[in-house]
Amino acid sequence: ATLKYSRQREAIKDFLMTRKDHPTADVVYENIKKYIPTSVWELYIATFSLSEIGEIQKLSNFGGADHFDGCVTPHCHFMCKECGQVLDLETEDLNSLAEKAVKNFPGKISDCDIRFFGICPKCVNK
Repeated sequence: ATLKYSRQREAIKDFLMTRKDHPTADVVYENIKKYIPTSVWELYIATFSLSEIGEIQKLSNFGGADHFDGCVTPHCHFMCKECGQVLDLETEDLNSLAEKAVKNFPGKISDCDIRFFGICPKCVNK
């Protein structure tokens, strides 16, 4: 599915592509409203619409508000248990892990979401 072009959705995608910390919708709103007049409700709808059609990722179940990621290629995420920041975690063998899972599971796997939890470098160095 595709959505009709909107400056607001384009601004959301552009903003998220500059970030590696996976902001919440509130953070996206605070940054986007500086450039494009919008209500928080309109921005939430646009953000969730983009995630529904796969143009951005919505990261749920990190113990609070949803976070958003502009990178939609498969990769792992890390959440700091101290500050709550969600970060990309680069891994080399994600594809081999997915291949093993598919090979060893008699059903059909449609998606993979690997998450790690711990203390981020910034909090470790406090």
